[in-house]
Amino acid sequence: MTSHRRGNEVRARLPVWIFVPAAIGALFVVTPLLAILLKIDWPNFLPLVTSESSRTALMLSLKTAAMSTAACAVIGVPMAMVLARTDFPGLSILRALVLLPLVLPPVVGGIALLYTFGRLGLLGRHLEGWGISIAFSTTAVVLAQTFVSLPFLVVSLEGALRSSGHEFEVVAATLGARPTTVLRRVTLPLVLPGLMSGAVLAFARALGEFGATLTFAGSLQGVTRTLPLEIYLQRETDPDAAVALSLLLILVAAAIVVVAGGRRVASAL
Repeated sequence: MTSHRRGNEVRARLPVWIFVPAAIGALFVVTPLLAILLKIDWPNFLPLVTSESSRTALMLSLKTAAMSTAACAVIGVPMAMVLARTDFPGLSILRALVLLPLVLPPVVGGIALLYTFGRLGLLGRHLEGWGISIAFSTTAVVLAQTFVSLPFLVVSLEGALRSSGHEFEVVAATLGARPTTVLRRVTLPLVLPGLMSGAVLAFARALGEFGATLTFAGSLQGVTRTLPLEIYLQRETDPDAAVALSLLLILVAAAIVVVAGGRRVASAL
């Protein structure tokens, strides 16, 4: 690797050969998207994506993704705080368990949730006694999305907490601030970009969730049939509609990331 000077700044040059696999990687990502664009029935695009079932699935996806992102923030922020600011035996095991949904097949997560909150599940049997049924409901969709997207928020926020350091928190504590005050007035404002990036990632992951939702919540129109499930069903009966809805989902997810600040999201990874 060589270097070159740009003004007073010295930059290292990348080897020429590294651009070849980089270009292949870019093509690997872009080509499938191009294939979708070429496959779409453009004259009928709007009617395909604005049908009643499509609009219902999209609105349900946006609503449940927003609810699951809020749930991720409520439980994910404390989890990230514990992982980043404490040290106790078994911390590495706890972190591994928190991150497990990242590598776990979504359908396995759905089965785990079903045997936890289902009618005969570990907790579901007791909830049924109180008249609370979760499986195959909109609540089940939110739980499934929360399960798979929670690690994205925790990882992003934990990284922001570790990079922000402890100095300002120590100064605030030295001046007599209570722990809750330090958290509210110092820590959270410092890591707010990381929190926002994690929330965007969690929302995008929840919006595209399929396997856990189908296994735990089923596919009931207007109740649990989110946009990814609608795409899967349309693929069997109306391939043109499935392709059009796939592009719609891509555009929605891309818009969310761009509006929230794509650079902050990328830097959090």
